[in-house]
Amino acid sequence: MTEVLSAERSQAVDAMLPRSFRVERTRRDTRDTFTLELAPVGGDPLRFAAGQFTMLLAAGVGEVPISISGDPSGGGLLEHTIRNVGSVTRALVATPRGGVLGVRGPFGTGWEVERGEGGDVVLVAGGIGLAPLRPALLQVVRNRERYNRVLLLYGARTPEDILFAPDLERWERDHDVEVAVTVDNGPHDWRGRVGLVTRLVPRAGFDPSRTTAYVCGPEVMMRSTALALRDRGVRADRIRLSMERNMKCGVGLCGHCQLRELFLCVDGPVLGFDRLEPLMSRWEL
Repeated sequence: MTEVLSAERSQAVDAMLPRSFRVERTRRDTRDTFTLELAPVGGDPLRFAAGQFTMLLAAGVGEVPISISGDPSGGGLLEHTIRNVGSVTRALVATPRGGVLGVRGPFGTGWEVERGEGGDVVLVAGGIGLAPLRPALLQVVRNRERYNRVLLLYGARTPEDILFAPDLERWERDHDVEVAVTVDNGPHDWRGRVGLVTRLVPRAGFDPSRTTAYVCGPEVMMRSTALALRDRGVRADRIRLSMERNMKCGVGLCGHCQLRELFLCVDGPVLGFDRLEPLMSRWEL
């Protein structure tokens, strides 16, 4: 028993110790969103599942939870797509090439993309919610023959806020992914769709009886999307949502991310709508 407790304490301590990663490249994706490409300073690359997150540390400033937006196949750089909205994220994106950041993790549950094999896959993203879904899409297109129809429904605030535009074109052109993009507000020269991303669900071409759906975005958008998918006939346990909110420690100690009986950094962030629906429908949880 003593040995078991000692092992648990050792794992908890290890989870709180950041590894050093060097900034190899910072790419500006939109006016306020950047992708950091990080390489480990010694040691092996970080292994992770699509949908997991890390705690990114800017020394002397603080740390924040950021979903991994890169390829989960391993061997490459660790990618994080960050919206520059606060002091910590500002310090992260301002770190020059060659600068060192701390990384804890990976933490949490993944998308479990394998559950969609043999059927249709629908991915619905709102805003920067496309970043946590990108590893899932990369995994799907790498094994495209295992899936039937693959649809990506994506909503952004404006055309200038559309993330990963080259990826969207490549997935549609080279990997038979049906991509539908809509914006909340379009300028006079915008020729694409305008409206909420949830409006794309009723018209999307997929077989509900054999569909697995993955949804990421603001909570109100995810709940509306999940309800729209269920109304189409997709089973609630086949709809998976990423509930990333208020995370501080990543290991279920601080309680900031508690959602009734759940600690989202440990039990989530990715959970089935069958489990989340009664929690998301109650105010102030």
